[in-house]
Amino acid sequence: MMLKNGQDKKIIVGIGSALVDVLVNADDDFLKKIGASKGGMELVDEYVINNTLSQISEKPHIVPGGSACNTVVGVGKLGGSARFVGKYGKDDLGAFFENDLKKNNVEPLLFTSDLPTGRVLSIITPDAQRSMFTYLGASSEIQPGDITLECFADTAIVHIEGYLLFNRDLIFAALKKAKDSGALISLDLASYTVVEESKELLEKIIFDYVDILIANEDEARVFTGYTDELKAIESLSENVDTAVLKVGKRGSYIHHSGETSRIQAIGTGQAVDTTGAGDLWASGFLFGIVNGYSVEKCGELGSACGYEVCQVIGANIPDEGWQRIRGLLK
Repeated sequence: MMLKNGQDKKIIVGIGSALVDVLVNADDDFLKKIGASKGGMELVDEYVINNTLSQISEKPHIVPGGSACNTVVGVGKLGGSARFVGKYGKDDLGAFFENDLKKNNVEPLLFTSDLPTGRVLSIITPDAQRSMFTYLGASSEIQPGDITLECFADTAIVHIEGYLLFNRDLIFAALKKAKDSGALISLDLASYTVVEESKELLEKIIFDYVDILIANEDEARVFTGYTDELKAIESLSENVDTAVLKVGKRGSYIHHSGETSRIQAIGTGQAVDTTGAGDLWASGFLFGIVNGYSVEKCGELGSACGYEVCQVIGANIPDEGWQRIRGLLK
């Protein structure tokens, strides 16, 4: 797969919410009790997260998160050049977030806010599905004026998380500056609840700006109206150079240059937690693109990253997992 700006630029920039993931286990009855939408994401205030946590006895697992952030951390772990653009609070969670980026070979381009660093309460049910309550906190205060061409200097691909659709002015500022920089623009639809609330805006953004569109089957169903996988990937591809449809254990479909490729899933282990699965899939896929891999190889690398992250709690693949993934690059 070829970059339109040549192979001299290698940086993948993620722009999105700087968030810390708070991960807990609970059953479906608990989801019903608190009114969570299974598999979805709901924006809430800090009180909702704290109140929900007070009803869970186990100690939560805390890791840096945010969709685009997870993706560029994966790129960094693969040995790629990565940068993250976002806003965080001047607090301990913010320092934790920034230090983790640096540790994982990601260049932080972070703005600060007086609000607390944002967080996501991710409730993991026994089927490994995650349902999220998100308090955006400081991440919601990033301003369109913060986004300059310098954010995307020497960038091959700008990866934008669909959650930015909740901030119309910001996502348009990011799209326009990314386009002006000459980079490819990748958009992950993020959550079917995001698509439901933003479909009209999405259609305009995809038509005008997006080169690479990434969706899972739930997001694709809401956006295209199709449950048939081949019809869905064909519809997703209508206004972009490259479209991806992820179908979980069944693998994925990639449409590029007028052709659809079926990519088989990698691994047979039972998923422990699907947090970050789509984000890390994008890590492998986008890394493959900037390194000139074939469509099939990009998809295979994405599948490997998505599989490995499902074998652990949270979006951080352990070193032994990354060693297995890097084996595909040899």
